[in-house]
Amino acid sequence: MEAPKAAPDFAKWICPLPLADYPAIVMGHGGGGKLGSELVEHLFLPAFRNPALENLGDAAAIDLPAGRLALSTDSFVVQPLFFPGGSIGELAVNGTVNDLAVSGAVPKFLSASFILEEGFPLAQLAAIVEAMAKAAAVAGVQIVTGDTKVVERGHGDGCYINTAGVGVLRDNVAIGPHRAQPGDAVLISGTIGDHGMAIMSVREGMEFESPIRSDCAAMNGLISEVLDAAGTAVHVMRDPTRGGLGSTLNEIASASDAGIEIDETRLPVREEVQSACELLGLDPVYVANEGKVVFVVAPKAAERVLEVLRAHPLGCEAVRIGQVTAAHKRMLVARTAMGAQRVIPMQIGEQLPRIC
Repeated sequence: MEAPKAAPDFAKWICPLPLADYPAIVMGHGGGGKLGSELVEHLFLPAFRNPALENLGDAAAIDLPAGRLALSTDSFVVQPLFFPGGSIGELAVNGTVNDLAVSGAVPKFLSASFILEEGFPLAQLAAIVEAMAKAAAVAGVQIVTGDTKVVERGHGDGCYINTAGVGVLRDNVAIGPHRAQPGDAVLISGTIGDHGMAIMSVREGMEFESPIRSDCAAMNGLISEVLDAAGTAVHVMRDPTRGGLGSTLNEIASASDAGIEIDETRLPVREEVQSACELLGLDPVYVANEGKVVFVVAPKAAERVLEVLRAHPLGCEAVRIGQVTAAHKRMLVARTAMGAQRVIPMQIGEQLPRIC
């Protein structure tokens, strides 16, 4: 993974005319004329600069190693746009990087398209773009192409971002939810519910002695170390975003035609996250994460994978939470602190909307 690059300096980006006359987005910024060109020249290009982007053509020409490719796309509509631990900018980069990484790919290139609302402050856009540039540098990926559209005031909620990502799949690594097998160990790389409750604490105006911060992070470095250590013993990797851990494990159980049993007492939940969930009547098992990975691994490799995870800053709180079983196929079951069992079903809809 590449070392983080120096953050771009946006202190003077708004100075060149005509941008100096427009401190907020106007319809002309999406019209393909002078305003749009100035936005690219003085904001996007300095932030994301790389040879593929500097061509400013209709498509980026990129060099990729030989092998199979992974392609992912995602859209980000989170509210608020800035939250404890991150912003829509980091979220857009890290979310797509993580989708590629859990498929067994090494993320390489991203596209970024912005849908901006008329009247959106350019200073806020600059902060979002700077956050994206920093996140891309940390993840070791390049943003090589993009687009900007502007919608009328009242139609866009400030800023939406769409990203697509390309990665190169590792040789001899087959990752997928259908590969979970009875006996496999189920691991989680750290505490659950941090991102979703960071968003909700801001929305609801809740304050805690220890502030809740999003776990938003690029997990490709950690995943790479796990695959280096365990290789084909890693059967499934997923990032439990919308729907949280509960939905992710239900999806794995369904795809593999197996059951999954977890120990509810082993689920890592921060005290402040648990408190916020109780106040809002939410179950942390369904709350979104943006910097965690679920690993389903062969039982013989479980302890080795945990060692690797716990040696990494983003996996130091990793735990084994359960196993895949031949019983209760296509279901997720939790063993409670009282020794009873409860079924954790797939949710019908989103518990927390606009979380990413």
